[in-house]
Amino acid sequence: MTQTITIDPVTRIEGHSRITIQLDERGEVTDAHFHVTQFRGFERITQGRPVHEMPALMARICGICPVSHLIASAKAVDDIMAVEPTPTGADLRRVINLGQIVQSNALSFFHLSSPDLLFGFDADPALRNIVGVARRNPQLARDGIELRKWGQQIIEWLGGKRIHPEGIVPGGVAFQLTADVRDRILAGVPEALAAVERAIAWYKTDMLRWEEEAATFGNFRSAFMGLVDRQGSVDHYGGWLRVIDADGQPLANRIDPKQFNDYIGEAVEPWSFLKTTYWKPMGYPDGIYRVGPLARLNVAERTGTPRADEELEKFRWRVGRVAGSSFHYHYARLIDTLNAIERIEELLRGPDILSSHVRSVAGINRNEGIGVSEAPRGTLMHHYRVDDDGIVQWVNLVIATGHNNMAMNRAVLQVARRYVKGDALEESMLNRVEAVIRCYDPCLSCSTHALGKMALRVQLLAPDGAVLSELAR
Repeated sequence: MTQTITIDPVTRIEGHSRITIQLDERGEVTDAHFHVTQFRGFERITQGRPVHEMPALMARICGICPVSHLIASAKAVDDIMAVEPTPTGADLRRVINLGQIVQSNALSFFHLSSPDLLFGFDADPALRNIVGVARRNPQLARDGIELRKWGQQIIEWLGGKRIHPEGIVPGGVAFQLTADVRDRILAGVPEALAAVERAIAWYKTDMLRWEEEAATFGNFRSAFMGLVDRQGSVDHYGGWLRVIDADGQPLANRIDPKQFNDYIGEAVEPWSFLKTTYWKPMGYPDGIYRVGPLARLNVAERTGTPRADEELEKFRWRVGRVAGSSFHYHYARLIDTLNAIERIEELLRGPDILSSHVRSVAGINRNEGIGVSEAPRGTLMHHYRVDDDGIVQWVNLVIATGHNNMAMNRAVLQVARRYVKGDALEESMLNRVEAVIRCYDPCLSCSTHALGKMALRVQLLAPDGAVLSELAR
């Protein structure tokens, strides 16, 4: 008889999901799926709102990466207003976005993934958690806490508050940076750099332990996508979209991000509220690609900052010019964080960073706008249409986790086939299936936006949990 194994919920990720694994009569894995079970629907609930409210509304999509949506939304409204932020306003947007990169990457690596990396995937679950990390390696735990704290303080000081900040507005930012705040952020740079470099050194000492996982954790051929600047360096805020294939050959080298709809399609499946994106020239489902820290390093020529570039050379020496294993997201996430810290210092030492000219002002000059930036988890796209009065008529959000949806499902199936055996099921087998999802650090509250008619199931339960009645569409 066939059998289905359900992992519900998937742990140590942001949001609600489950994994199902189908076994045949011999106990061998035949299929597996990553199901996103929550739904938000911000595209719909923002219709009818004045477009200038969109950045503040979009920041409410997620409590983990609100700045990412705030940035992309503000850029989309800039496009509708046909206005460019002032140079200082754009640089301050970059700083707060990089603060978001630091704090979110720290959460993913130190809090969610390090228990597996420190104790091993087969360790006792009672140890394999952040409390166990603090007991076994206090410095690692402290570094994660302090890095995340510093990143959140940048968001608070520049955006007004740590969760759902409002300091980024159409045309730039709302507040001029003061010398005191600049100096407070800069004072934290040396320790932030030291913390992430300690984490990189620790990670690399144990890389040989994880060779088996690196070979099977989502190690497959795919395309990669990210933003790069004029020099081909990583760009978290602007620049052009670059897409490469698994061999590093360009599929598209300098795409204007506002033209992304010409290249990226969206599909839906009945088993998830997460949209699936694909590379249109290759079709669905063949057009699989990945985004996020690993993709940023794969598509760029360099990071553009000295310490991160030095580490990138070592990364490529170890794993190749185009890293194909999803396991290497962990290493890439640390390099991405190092690059972000260096960029923050570089921007804050700019000669005009304290300028009072932080916002351009304009009205509704277009009926459509697109904003694209790099979120911690990858490329984020906001696309709005408004009427002549600036009232929102239509919204589409293309989220980083959606870009990775096909890759995550392929990775789950690959890991399940390698480790899960129905005749001798163990917790460590299922933990590995969950762990490959953690490589991508999915943010599910951001990403649950579906096309067309939504699948819906409503159950009426008795006090003992028995299903009394059920309706579905």
